[in-house]
Amino acid sequence: MPIIVNQIKSPLNADKNEIIAAALKKLGTAAKHANDCQIHKISLDARKRDDIHFVHSVFIKLDSKEEERKLCLRNSSLTYVEQSGFDPVISDKQAEGRVVIAGFGPAGMFAGLALAEQGYRPLILERGGMMDKRIAAVNRFWFTGELDPDSNVQFGEGGAGTFSDGKLTTRIKDPLCRYVLERFAEFGAPQEILTKAKPHIGTDNLRNIVSAIRNRIISLGGEVRFDSTLSDFSVKDGKVDKIYFNGCEEKISVLVLAIGHSARDTFELLQRKNVFLEPKPFSVGARIEHKQADVDKSLYGEYAGSPLLPKGEYQLSWRDKNGRGVYTFCMCPGGTVVPSASEKGGVVTNGMSEFARDGENANAALVVSVTPDDFGHDPLDGVRFARQIEQNAYKLTGSYKAPSTTVSGFLNGNENSAGNVSPTYSLGTEPAELRKIFPEFVTDMLESGLKVFAGKMTCFGDGGAILTAPETRTSSPVRITRNEDMVSLSLSNLYPCGEGAGYAGGIMSAAVDGLKTALKIMESQAPESEF
Repeated sequence: MPIIVNQIKSPLNADKNEIIAAALKKLGTAAKHANDCQIHKISLDARKRDDIHFVHSVFIKLDSKEEERKLCLRNSSLTYVEQSGFDPVISDKQAEGRVVIAGFGPAGMFAGLALAEQGYRPLILERGGMMDKRIAAVNRFWFTGELDPDSNVQFGEGGAGTFSDGKLTTRIKDPLCRYVLERFAEFGAPQEILTKAKPHIGTDNLRNIVSAIRNRIISLGGEVRFDSTLSDFSVKDGKVDKIYFNGCEEKISVLVLAIGHSARDTFELLQRKNVFLEPKPFSVGARIEHKQADVDKSLYGEYAGSPLLPKGEYQLSWRDKNGRGVYTFCMCPGGTVVPSASEKGGVVTNGMSEFARDGENANAALVVSVTPDDFGHDPLDGVRFARQIEQNAYKLTGSYKAPSTTVSGFLNGNENSAGNVSPTYSLGTEPAELRKIFPEFVTDMLESGLKVFAGKMTCFGDGGAILTAPETRTSSPVRITRNEDMVSLSLSNLYPCGEGAGYAGGIMSAAVDGLKTALKIMESQAPESEF
């Protein structure tokens, strides 16, 4: 396996060969044993405007694995790379019934792919439509306000990530992250995702990649059924026995719940079936829009607009004396704010950008952390809390138009909408006092966050920036609790995974969780010999 040489600083116009030479120099005499060198990751350090530069890490393979390990033990700037793939342990125990996966977002998709490639023939149920049908349903909602509760920004082929920036950043440290990136690249993602420190696919590319993965699963004997909602299941001897969908029933050996953070009716079903659930913290707030040029200027100063620099993006956070956080999340350079409701009578916003990130505006979620102490300790109290905010917004505008105000309007407690940024929310916005939507502790923290962040980035001090609300689907408000074998505490063949189960927070971590779930299933049963 290769080693990674970290912290190779370079000017903005550095040549690739210079960077690799600097990495080899760090190895000293061991460099003569190098047989392969590649750029691993590239990040931008713009913390000091008079010293904006790139920081690289470089893959280097040596003739000897033992020498690689020794070097990494002696030098803290070197990292030994574990294998990015996996060697599954496959049981020889036959089980009655099919492996069924509910949900075809990143978790369900990668669980299904891993299983299919090891000889299993999973049945994957997705409540929303396949890609073309889903895109048509989403566009219909965005431009007419006609919502399909089953096929929308939250539900359908690819999950909620299909209508996003396609960010592949994650805080988890797991060798499988590299594997997920490599598979995305194999299925058509830009090769640069393998080297960028903050890789993104873009919603335009992601749609084709998701469809390619689906076709791969089907070619190996798996099955993907769209417009198919898991509506019920029966329990026998402490296990899920049969599932029900679209008037059909299916005997199952395993049920994987990769349902996403917005499957509120499925959470309710699980509670009725006495499956152990817990409420978990999440966050609510609004989308803030600036001109992308103002974000770039805030970050890069006089270098803003340089073709050598990427579109500016940021991540800001602050906690008050009580530990409550306000932070930016899911920042979309050159993107748009999109209508994202999945229930009638509620307004939801989200952010999206295409690979080029070439829109006039940048947007990000500006959100406040909330906990069961705020909304209640029943497992579904967080769902009710978010739904109430969404319904408050709908009542305020009388439609799926989003309540909106300028930053100065919000800080001054009025409905000012005359800013210097044009809202991109396609269904239109209505001037509104956002304090009528959220509890006071949320708006107080939003106000504090705006003031603190204005001291970090000048664009946050722009009173003409736009706030569009509400953002309520940051993560699941529910955890479907599982044990070390990734199995539900209540049913021994129920595998909750991904964002909807409360064990992931984005495309990458959900995909990795789906892979790990698949590996556990392989350990427990052999591939199906017949249906």
